[in-house]
Amino acid sequence: MQRRSFLHYTGMTGLALTLFPNLTLAQLQAQEKEYSLSQLMGKSAIDLHGKDINLVKEAHDAFIEMKRAAYSAGVDLKIVSSYRSFDRQQVIFERKFIAYTDEGMAPLAAINKIIEYSTIPGTSRHHWGTDIDVIDGYQKVSGDVLVPSKYGEGQPFSNFKKWMDENSEKFGFYLVYTDNPKRRGFKYEPWHYSYAPISVPMLDAFRSKNIVQLYKNETFLGSEHFTAGFLRTYIADHMLDINQKLL
Repeated sequence: MQRRSFLHYTGMTGLALTLFPNLTLAQLQAQEKEYSLSQLMGKSAIDLHGKDINLVKEAHDAFIEMKRAAYSAGVDLKIVSSYRSFDRQQVIFERKFIAYTDEGMAPLAAINKIIEYSTIPGTSRHHWGTDIDVIDGYQKVSGDVLVPSKYGEGQPFSNFKKWMDENSEKFGFYLVYTDNPKRRGFKYEPWHYSYAPISVPMLDAFRSKNIVQLYKNETFLGSEHFTAGFLRTYIADHMLDINQKLL
């Protein structure tokens, strides 16, 4: 049985603690929660914690511990983006769709351009209150900070990247979109981390839904171009071709 299934369906906390050694009993119990479709799609309000953090409690507490540990290494973990609702993701998606089609791109080409880095509304991991886009706040960087080249050797966020590579999983946070050259879907995002003890069972719950059928009822700008074939490919490449530790 895969880890995601084990965590969601069994109460054998010993092995779960082996997989995620820093879990508390409360966090283990959270594995067995039922997640509504509206919650999974960012359409219902959830209890968020922390000023400028906005994560569910377990992820918030783990982030605070990780942030404190990073300070000792001279890294200031600063969240750029965390929870986003369906409506917020729709604004992002539609703004990009309008911009690209106004430039003359065909609708499907525009959508494929959008999903290099941005998700279709309702499918974002940021809907769950478990995922963060994070940088080193000590670094003074001009322009867009969420650019992969700025995390390379000798670049502003290289120390941040090294520290996260060595330490983030100790706190339950895993890089989502890795630089594995065989990975499809979203491009490499060295800033995007997910709190696995909660996001793994949430993804498991979402995978059990008929996602293709769901989008027959969505009417935001551009959604009329989502064919069944497009959605199946999107699910396989963008939602599921991620860090294998998060499946």
